Amino acid sequence: MARTPPTGQARTSPAGGSRRFLPIAAILAGLVILGIGAFLALGLRDNSRGVAGTALASAIGGPFQLVDQNGKTVTDADLKGKWSLIYFGYTHCPDACPTALNDISIALSELGPKRDAVRPVFITVDPERDTPESLKAYVTSFDAPILALTGTAEQVAKAAKDYRVYYAKHPEAGGDYSMDHSSVIYVMDPEGRFTATFTHESAPEQISERLKKLIG
Repeated sequence: MARTPPTGQARTSPAGGSRRFLPIAAILAGLVILGIGAFLALGLRDNSRGVAGTALASAIGGPFQLVDQNGKTVTDADLKGKWSLIYFGYTHCPDACPTALNDISIALSELGPKRDAVRPVFITVDPERDTPESLKAYVTSFDAPILALTGTAEQVAKAAKDYRVYYAKHPEAGGDYSMDHSSVIYVMDPEGRFTATFTHESAPEQISERLKKLIG
C-alpha cells in the first residue's frame, strides 16, 4: 500500500484530474497547520513524556460531541481512561487514510499486553457521506477496534478546528467530490491531554516503540 506523499497533506483527488486552486486563505491555513504538525513531530520525536507539562499540551484538542459507528453519542470525556490515537480522514479516501489506519493497526498488534491501553479513533471530515453505517462497514476492514466518529457538519468542523486539522471539499465531475485533508495521528493521554503526533513518515514499528515509552 502506497504511503502518503511527503507534504503532510493528503491529496485524495483522482489521478489525472484537473488541477484545482484553493483560495489564498485556505492555502495559508493549510500551510500553518502543516507547519505546526511538522514542528510538533520534530520536537517530540525523542521526548518520552511528549508535551506533558508544557504549553503545547493545551494547543491541540478540546471538547466535542459526535456519534460513533453504532449510533451512540460520544464526547471527549468518553475517551478518557485510555491513550487515544486520533486520525481525521474519510471513507472515500483512496490512500492516505487506509494507510494511516493500517499503520495504526500494525503498531497496536506489536504492543503486546499494552494494546488494551490504546484506543484508535477515526473522525471523518466528510460527514455528508460518512454515516454511522458507512463508518462501521469501513473500519471493520482493519485489524483494530477502531472507534469511528461522525456528526453534523458543524460538530465535525469544531473538532477539526480544535485539533488543528485542515480539510477542504472539491467538486468532481458528475456531482461527486473529493476531500483534501491534513494527515496526522494525534496521541492523547488517558486524561485527554495532547501528548505527541505521528506523521506519514512514522513507520508502524516507530509508532509502537514510542507508544511503549509513553505508556510506560
